[in-house]
Amino acid sequence: QVQLVESGGGKVQTGGSLRLSCRASGRPFSLYTWGWFRQAPGKEREFLAAIAGTGGPGYHTDSVKGRFTISRDIAKNTVYLQMNNLKPEDTATYYCAAKPRGEGTDAWSSWGQGTQVIVSS
Repeated sequence: QVQLVESGGGKVQTGGSLRLSCRASGRPFSLYTWGWFRQAPGKEREFLAAIAGTGGPGYHTDSVKGRFTISRDIAKNTVYLQMNNLKPEDTATYYCAAKPRGEGTDAWSSWGQGTQVIVSS
């Protein structure tokens, strides 16, 4: 199973930016699809974006499209989430996840420990 370690969270003011990183280890990067999720207090976990480990553009949900960008560095086994124009409603714990390439949306089987993002108004 692949191991994931996130970093890059913190506190930022409205309109600011953060870049989250997720370093993977244990299995070949190309075997997986990589995703970012978030969970705010009292709310369900929300899927944000995904990208294939083998290449190609990322997919972003409408709620973050135009503000967040998922990317990967295959050489570094790392997935990123660039977050711009942050809003207080983006406050949450952000999780990196992986699922075997080609599997469905309920196959996210590997998760990082989460990194907290706080956006102040």
